[in-house]
Amino acid sequence: MKKSILLLSLVLLGWLCGPNQAQAQYNNWSVGFRLGEPSGVNIRKYFGSNHAFDLNVGTYGGLYGNRRKYRDGDYRSVGLSVQGHYLWHKALTSSESIRGYYGFGGQINTRRYYANRLNGQYENALTLGGSGIAGVEVFPASKPYSFFLETGLYVELLQAPFFLNLNSGLGIRYNF
Repeated sequence: MKKSILLLSLVLLGWLCGPNQAQAQYNNWSVGFRLGEPSGVNIRKYFGSNHAFDLNVGTYGGLYGNRRKYRDGDYRSVGLSVQGHYLWHKALTSSESIRGYYGFGGQINTRRYYANRLNGQYENALTLGGSGIAGVEVFPASKPYSFFLETGLYVELLQAPFFLNLNSGLGIRYNF
């Protein structure tokens, strides 16, 4: 397992550092990885000059600890998360290589929930809530990828109304 991770890291590093004539653009699709809360695969579709839709599919509950108080019990695992945001973005520099963005959307999570009434047993909890996000994306000159850093807030509506969680992350996307 460690050898495959090392090999994948070396291939990714070579791809990032290698020469590439394609210009990073934001009127297209991009696919990448996001590390944070939630972590996983990130897909973004840019619309026109200042709109985008961002989708994250991955894990939830790992960054800030997989054991958290929740309702009348706690979470003791990492779960699956699907998060989507409609974004507005704007160039922060004249070269448009740095763009700021913000947006709103929703999030669906599933985790093992250990309620006090279950005496050590768990039930799978499916939750639904709204989220907001803001961030910065950097497009290196003459490269087909971009880096991003973002933060936001998740507000649960179902199962525990007004349960709050910080959503933050950083990542890389390949733009095509």
